[in-house]
Amino acid sequence: MNKLKCTAAAVSCALAILAFAATAQAKIVTKTVDYTIGSDPFQGYLAYDDATKGKRAGVVVFPAWTGISSNERDHAHKLAKLGYVVFVADTYGKGINPKPPKDAGMEAGRYMKDRNLYRAHAQAALAQLAKNPMVDANRIAAIGYCFGGAGALELARSGANLKAVVVFHADLTSPTPDDDKNIKGRVLALHGADDPIVPQAEREKFEKEMRDARLDWQLVTYSNAMHCFTDAEAGTDTSHGCAYNPEAEKRSFQAMRDFFQETLR
Repeated sequence: MNKLKCTAAAVSCALAILAFAATAQAKIVTKTVDYTIGSDPFQGYLAYDDATKGKRAGVVVFPAWTGISSNERDHAHKLAKLGYVVFVADTYGKGINPKPPKDAGMEAGRYMKDRNLYRAHAQAALAQLAKNPMVDANRIAAIGYCFGGAGALELARSGANLKAVVVFHADLTSPTPDDDKNIKGRVLALHGADDPIVPQAEREKFEKEMRDARLDWQLVTYSNAMHCFTDAEAGTDTSHGCAYNPEAEKRSFQAMRDFFQETLR
């Protein structure tokens, strides 16, 4: 009996050592990726776990109005730890990170007024991710924050091959709601209940458009959360209507994680 106990203990110990070794070997790799749209240079951000083998699901991320920031990079790291290959799109072009509110508003405004331009840039980012040899091109999701949420939705409305779309405190407006019928994947919108920038009336219009297109969609609102609730750099001053809410960020990330378990498995 003692010999059996020792053997079992040895096996358990060996398994623990192997598990620790596997964890120790896992490494989140991050790198910038240069690409072009026409003749214009762009630079995205790639993150993945190099311990994961074989093809896996991918996530293309569309940043808020200042371009790629620590918020998008942080979420890319978290998603990479879950086993996804993550590509953060460069919406504006290499080296363009406009300052809010004036410069960022002007730059983002160009794309909100010209949705075809936004779609073209979003499609180019998706193509960069889809051609990555680690990615299963039939299991890709798009996510976006604020202005970037509009980009993720426009990509889906273009008929892109996406399994899922998740948007955080996004601009939900669409000048061409009939294009919603082109959306192929499921849609999850995560929103602050007290968001004055994208108020309830706009959310209700979005819901109607989703229903009219007969899509599989969800819209979740978080109490005491305003615009920018995922962005720690936004601060906590709610007088601007744009403030970080750690509880809402945690809950929304978990909602996205669960959604991906359904759609990207």
